[in-house]
Amino acid sequence: MVSCENLFTASPETEKFLCDRLLDQNQPISERFRALFSLRNLRGPRPRNALIAATRDSSNLLAHEAAFALGQMQDSDAIPALEAVLNDLSLHPIVRHEAAEALGAIGLETNIPLLKNSLVSDPAQEVRETCELALSRIHELKNVKHCDGSAMIESSPFLSVDPAAPASCSSAEQLREVLLDEENSMYKRYGALFALRNHGGDKAITAIIESLGAKSALLRHEVAYVLGQLQNKSASDALSRILTDINEHPMVRHEAAEALGSIADDKSVALLEEFAKDPEPIVSQSCEVALSMLEFERLGKSFEYLFMQAPQVDEVSS
Repeated sequence: MVSCENLFTASPETEKFLCDRLLDQNQPISERFRALFSLRNLRGPRPRNALIAATRDSSNLLAHEAAFALGQMQDSDAIPALEAVLNDLSLHPIVRHEAAEALGAIGLETNIPLLKNSLVSDPAQEVRETCELALSRIHELKNVKHCDGSAMIESSPFLSVDPAAPASCSSAEQLREVLLDEENSMYKRYGALFALRNHGGDKAITAIIESLGAKSALLRHEVAYVLGQLQNKSASDALSRILTDINEHPMVRHEAAEALGSIADDKSVALLEEFAKDPEPIVSQSCEVALSMLEFERLGKSFEYLFMQAPQVDEVSS
């Protein structure tokens, strides 16, 4: 998962190019992600429909990222497709999880019945826990409305639509206790995690790293995602242990790989190069995309296509 950024406009020709590139399975995964990261900043039926189609892609990494993007865009027209993804047990749990999170991000009460059903019926724990989170977020949105009906939940300083509102506790130590308490609800622990992220400082970073030992793979994956947002090098060793642990959930290893790409010290880059050959595609493709993003950054070029003068592929030396 990578946070969404600002909205742009694109010509019909560029839109078509991006949609075609996203769905072209003959393209390297990094090129398809370049298109995805561009399309998530656009609005309208063509970008939406391309992202919806991508949720059924053979690459579980790409499919889950497309579902995540639809949630971050908060496009209610994507709800029927996201509901279908959540209901389709033939899809990888990481994709169903992301569809559930996206429904929570969109935040409409009409999503509640399906989320309640999946909360009790989905065979994957990470999906059930995501439904619990999404339901809690929708209920919180309902309870904190402005008089004009708009939501009062504060926006994230990291340009992401978070699956839980940050907790109101001001002390990093209090937040740490909430985050590490296995008896707390997932929503409460997520709220503590995002509050620690926003709080910043050494104590907050230490507490977040400590929570990588949580029992829930869903929480561990979100912790790795947050560490990637923070780009703090002190998390490098802990994230490296996650990525190299072949017994860890692929969802968690994937987020660790992305986070290491954000930290981008020499050790992290070397590890990404090694695990770009991992037998688990979710992990290997995550490493491949992270390395490609770093190469574009090194060359001073945008990873996204939206900054092109015309639809064309930038050549990047390996």
